[in-house]
Amino acid sequence: MFGARCLLRALRSCSSVPCPRHKPSTKLSVRDALGAQNANGERVKVQGWIRSVRSQKEVLFLHVNDGSSLESLQVVADSSFDSRELAFGSSVEVQGQLVKSPSKRQNVELKAEKIEVVGNCDVKAFPLKYKERHPLEYLRQYPHLRCRTNVLGSILRVRSEATAAVHSFFKDSGFVHIHTPVITSNDCEGAGELFQVEPSSKIKVPDENFFNVPAFLTVSGQLHLEVMSGAFTQVFTFGPTFRAENSQTRRHLAEFYMVEAEISFLESLQDLMQVMEGLFKTATRAVLASCQEDVELCHKCIAPGQKDRLEHMLKHNFLVISYTEAVEILKQASENFTFTPEVAAVDLLVPGVGELFGGSLREERYHFLEQRLARLGLQEAYQWYLDLRRFGSVPHGGFGMGFERYLQCILGIDNIKDVIPFPRFTHSCLL
Repeated sequence: MFGARCLLRALRSCSSVPCPRHKPSTKLSVRDALGAQNANGERVKVQGWIRSVRSQKEVLFLHVNDGSSLESLQVVADSSFDSRELAFGSSVEVQGQLVKSPSKRQNVELKAEKIEVVGNCDVKAFPLKYKERHPLEYLRQYPHLRCRTNVLGSILRVRSEATAAVHSFFKDSGFVHIHTPVITSNDCEGAGELFQVEPSSKIKVPDENFFNVPAFLTVSGQLHLEVMSGAFTQVFTFGPTFRAENSQTRRHLAEFYMVEAEISFLESLQDLMQVMEGLFKTATRAVLASCQEDVELCHKCIAPGQKDRLEHMLKHNFLVISYTEAVEILKQASENFTFTPEVAAVDLLVPGVGELFGGSLREERYHFLEQRLARLGLQEAYQWYLDLRRFGSVPHGGFGMGFERYLQCILGIDNIKDVIPFPRFTHSCLL
């Protein structure tokens, strides 16, 4: 009876006086943890993958990265946490106190109170080896794993920031974003290098198309942007395009991303060039400001000297050369190059990359277009295109920029297959 009363009194005491509890841990990304201004023992939780493990007699050091930054967060733990499961490549969740680091190599470190291994990694079987700088050619064999390396992580972060910078430029310039279709009945480039789209199941009658007309994966959004330029004075699109080119060169992909724009009431090629140059310089400066360490890694480890070349491009106006000179350059770059000038056009050529921009003033003369389409036997199929010239047509022009080639240009990456997450090219469609 006495014991029961004591227990009841103890329960009442606990219910009336709050028992001391630790403040819940705040979840932080590695980037936010590294940038913390007041590291005074705040309890935090960080999740990521182990990039390195170093065990001393009484202390265990881990470097954890979650892809949010190039730099990893140092975790300091008691040696009792040491385990075979804490290995390079393993995924972990670490809770502890974020404190100032006594080392000059980093500003903060995480003093671990709890380490949970979320997923083990078989280090011996893992194709990526600790402290080994794998060539980009080797990493292409493992498209499902190469994003875990420092260099591919940096490239993909730059790609993400460059995407945002492109959208920001057009938004700030008053452009309307248009989602142009991936499946189309048009051959915009006229080269015939198209992927035809057909249903995999036998749901169609023989000799009948699913869409009633032949359909293809788009090679460009230009024609659809020209439609939209009849209602919006400035439009752009940013999406995947496809070319069925039998090529495995370092400059070509079967699937790649294009930034395309169309501007109404445009009569000057110079005005078009100013937008092209503005896009390049504005987006590049934004990337350099937000991804400085990632860009520096690429310049240091992959393309020494690229930093100076890029600074030169940003400081100076783009060089304008005659079309005679441009044709000679393009002939040297491609054996299959042909040149048939009919409208005012401009290309931006970059050494080591090739054509980065291509733009032109569009043909607006109705009768000229009608006669040419008639000669090609396409007048019926492209009557809608003629209609654009019949009903309220205006002078207009536009351009396209290959996004992967843009990344090659600013980072100095030699092979286009290394600036896209999952490269598609002849005889290769991994994943």
